[in-house]
Amino acid sequence: MSGLRERQKEERRARICDVAVALFNQQGFHGTRLEDIAAAASLSVPTVCKYFPSKQTILLELIRLADQDALKEASSLIDMDAELVDVMCQLEAIIIKQSLEVMSPALWREVLPLLIFSPEKSLPEAFRNMNHRLVKGIHEFLAELQRRGRLRADAEIEFAAFMLNDYSHLQFSRLVANDELDMDKHRAEVRKMTTLILYGMAI
Repeated sequence: MSGLRERQKEERRARICDVAVALFNQQGFHGTRLEDIAAAASLSVPTVCKYFPSKQTILLELIRLADQDALKEASSLIDMDAELVDVMCQLEAIIIKQSLEVMSPALWREVLPLLIFSPEKSLPEAFRNMNHRLVKGIHEFLAELQRRGRLRADAEIEFAAFMLNDYSHLQFSRLVANDELDMDKHRAEVRKMTTLILYGMAI
């Protein structure tokens, strides 16, 4: 019975997230209320709040799931014996793809300032903590390359993971500045920085 209850809870969490992201993309993050999410999910507001106390926590969950799915997809698709820069650029491309599948460029333009500069300090702090898990995922790819002898044993891969992620975020904010995405320019800029970082650590 407890297994059934847990499954029902997970299904309800997933339904709330699905409904919320649809509403966020349709009417904007600011234009969506918890009451709207509850009504669309056929739940009461107190029930939604049991799972997510605010729409900000739903937003963070959506981003967490996108990052989680990206790392899982990358682990199964990326050939770790490919050219060094190709490995890490493909990882970045999968992360960006998942991010854009979850939220539209317009929604990202709306929420990125909140995630980074919100006066509610708890939101940027929660985003940073969550983003730290993504950096750890990038670090694992670099660690695997290091284990394979493709990066120097003394290379500071933890700092490299932070830099790769930080630069990707900067380029992502530029990418979503318009609804028409200039993916070629984005990939070229990311590749330049990735090359600079990786070949400073290569054997």
